[in-house]
Amino acid sequence: MASKAIAVVAGVGPGTGASVARKFAAAYPVVLLARNPDNYESLVEEINKSGGKAIGISADVSSPESLKAAFEKVEQEYKGATDCGRDIQCERTFREEAIVGYGCRGLRGGLPCQRPSRVQTDTDTARVHSKGAFLFSQHTLPGLLKHAEDKDAKYPPTLIFTGATASVKANALMSGFASAKFALRALSTSIAKEFAPKGVHVAHAIIDGVIDIPRTKDWLKDMPAEAKIGADDIADAYWHLSTQSKRCFTNEIDIRPMLEKW
Repeated sequence: MASKAIAVVAGVGPGTGASVARKFAAAYPVVLLARNPDNYESLVEEINKSGGKAIGISADVSSPESLKAAFEKVEQEYKGATDCGRDIQCERTFREEAIVGYGCRGLRGGLPCQRPSRVQTDTDTARVHSKGAFLFSQHTLPGLLKHAEDKDAKYPPTLIFTGATASVKANALMSGFASAKFALRALSTSIAKEFAPKGVHVAHAIIDGVIDIPRTKDWLKDMPAEAKIGADDIADAYWHLSTQSKRCFTNEIDIRPMLEKW
């Protein structure tokens, strides 16, 4: 019997996160995480009214305590769920005993063994983009691994990180953001190399361009549509990543509109 699958979207807002949530809600129950309930409440209502299943949880992904509490709520709601597929991830909570199974030793231990203090930073940008992703991965990987063992599962479990132009190219005045995004890309690469042999698909998406979302409409109203990335199109790309077989893992994807200079 195939294990029950869910999708967890971290950092939900009215743009890309909402589009990803809607896309995956057509196939899976979805969990929406955001610090501010205003970012997910209307979306949860929309998905549930349209016949899907969604819950929203207030969580700060850069806080170990907040994230632990959030995933405990998820586990209560979806007992036995093990799949997923920001940020499409899983519900299983990271536990101390999981460290033993990974044989962690010293500074080069596998990701589940690392202490959050080793990735602690002072800037809010780095705290959210690098430390937050680190902690989120620790909470989702045990469930992803369990799902990877399910021979009846339709698709491999998938973990997707949302990057940016700054993930590969640091521009002036972007030092904090670029440092955090470089770190996120490195984290994704390391996790992919560690867990792909165990059946977990890990992908990093370089979002190279301006996303056409409510926040950007006014100050980019003179830009042609082909110069902006559609949030729904990003969701389509993420869905494609989540349906790849074990014989074709895309570990990094570049997404940009046709008029973007690069």
